[in-house]
Amino acid sequence: MHSILQNSVHKAFSHPPDGYQHVLKVGLFGIGLDTYWPQFEGLKQRLSGYLQFVEQSLGKPYTSVINLGVIDNAQQAIKAGHQFRQADVEIIFIYATTYALSATVLPVVRRLGVPVVILNLSPEPAIDYARINSMNDRTRMTGEWLAFCGSCPVPEIMNVLKRSGIAAYQVTGMLYGDPVVWEQTDEWIEASRVANSMSYNNLGLLGNYYNGMLDIYSDPTLQLITFGGNVTILEVDELSALREAVGIVAIQDRVSEFYERFDIQADCSIYELERAARTSVALDQLVDRHALGSLAYYHKGTGNPSNEDTMSSIILGTSLLTARGIPVAGEYEIKNVQAMKIMDSFGVGGSFTEYYAMDYTDDVILMGHDGPGHIQIAQGKTKVRPLEVYHGKVGSGLSVEMSVRNGPITMLSVVETIAGKLMLLVAEGESVEGPILEIGNTNSRYRFSPGARAFVELWNGHGPAHHCAVGIGHIGSRLKKLGEILRIEVVQIC
Repeated sequence: MHSILQNSVHKAFSHPPDGYQHVLKVGLFGIGLDTYWPQFEGLKQRLSGYLQFVEQSLGKPYTSVINLGVIDNAQQAIKAGHQFRQADVEIIFIYATTYALSATVLPVVRRLGVPVVILNLSPEPAIDYARINSMNDRTRMTGEWLAFCGSCPVPEIMNVLKRSGIAAYQVTGMLYGDPVVWEQTDEWIEASRVANSMSYNNLGLLGNYYNGMLDIYSDPTLQLITFGGNVTILEVDELSALREAVGIVAIQDRVSEFYERFDIQADCSIYELERAARTSVALDQLVDRHALGSLAYYHKGTGNPSNEDTMSSIILGTSLLTARGIPVAGEYEIKNVQAMKIMDSFGVGGSFTEYYAMDYTDDVILMGHDGPGHIQIAQGKTKVRPLEVYHGKVGSGLSVEMSVRNGPITMLSVVETIAGKLMLLVAEGESVEGPILEIGNTNSRYRFSPGARAFVELWNGHGPAHHCAVGIGHIGSRLKKLGEILRIEVVQIC
């Protein structure tokens, strides 16, 4: 059942989640009571078999499950805590196999500082009362019951963990044939992987803020405190220097790639395609040189012809980077590139977006942005159009035009609160068919359950910056779990 469910989960891209290179260490142990084993023959072996099934079900290509077996006394628990710390686990799953003392749990997790998920899983939908009651041996009957008694210690464990300030959560259901259980465990692992990915991410900051956009100004230190990772401050001059050194063969190869990846419109000149190709190759070199996992940029380039040439030809290259798991946000939008990285790490995209207009006739909101788009989640092939002017910016050149794939979508904004903390603002909706403005920008029509009028007031009421990230599919529950892991507030308005 677990493998069937796993294979059915929709992923937007063919590349591994966000180019993920780090193995996620998942800790697992079962709990029991050592007093039972000599009393009830075969009980420990039976419960250990259930635990092996859990281990198999938690396994993924990018996880390493450290299974310490059934822990049944406090001395084992102390030892297990040291083993998990040495293994540097990112999340702990506790399978409550039968009644167990909370003293077998607290020493394991007390110093780990990672989220704990208690698996309250029954081996069958219900006890076979008639079969057990027909046994003549009440010891055997009790042993059978104890194999179904995993829910008994869960309140005791939750009590102790909550009082200890340890983040503890529950997954309740059946061990076998219960897709909800494995969907929930998958979400916890996915959220842990994304949190881990953010903690390794190297965010590049190229240029400077768009002058006057007060809502997007952000504290990079706060981002690192909340998500982890690193920030690398970059100079546009470095990109321009790399660009000057790009050879003609590399330019021609990149132009050929443009024709493969994009729908190049007939009015795009070879001059502009080669200009964009030169910048795209240089961008790749910049990303490789600094091992960047994401990038926020903006620079007018006025007064310096080399820099102006660079920054006015950047859109196709940044779109290709975004498509391969290195999201790029324009206007130096640090908060939003973090949102884009989160969405991309979940494998659902994360395209740079803002309000365009309201359509009260169809009760939808038009949303998009100039600059890079996430072409992996586009409805059809992304068009490339020449623009004589970049509205609100300096220069002219090629731009991308796309709509996000029709179907369910999730919007995410990383919001800086009045308390000086970060929160995640989430909305689930739908990308719908219909006319868009063919102006050479990303542009989609979104419908939300509260309706367009109510939605914008709900969303705006939480004080986000005017940019957000849009991905395909509904992943609100995953984002909530990520918030729990990062210990930040998550608000989902629909």
